[in-house]
Amino acid sequence: MYDQTRAQQPADRTPGAAGRRAQGPELLLPPAERDRIAQRLGHAVNTFADAPGEALAEAESAFDEATAALVDALAERRRVLRAAWQDQDTEARSAELRVALREYREITGRLLRT
Repeated sequence: MYDQTRAQQPADRTPGAAGRRAQGPELLLPPAERDRIAQRLGHAVNTFADAPGEALAEAESAFDEATAALVDALAERRRVLRAAWQDQDTEARSAELRVALREYREITGRLLRT
């Protein structure tokens, strides 16, 4: 669902208390990086008729770049989540663990639905 308020927020806005924006899933890759990879893939598709081998090599390279960027983004997300709950005191620990569990469930669910 489109959230006009969220869409109008600056990209550099600091995340909420739980370490992320209040609504909707956080993007794993910055829009500029996603657009660049998509453009490379589109170029590969558009040049296939003239140079199939080169087009496939470019598509494979775009895939490899997207995969590496996602792995890096997921590793960073895991690091941030772990840091948020790992060293909490006993009182805050239960609440932080609950938030972290929700975050892990959300991101894992997104991966499984893709």
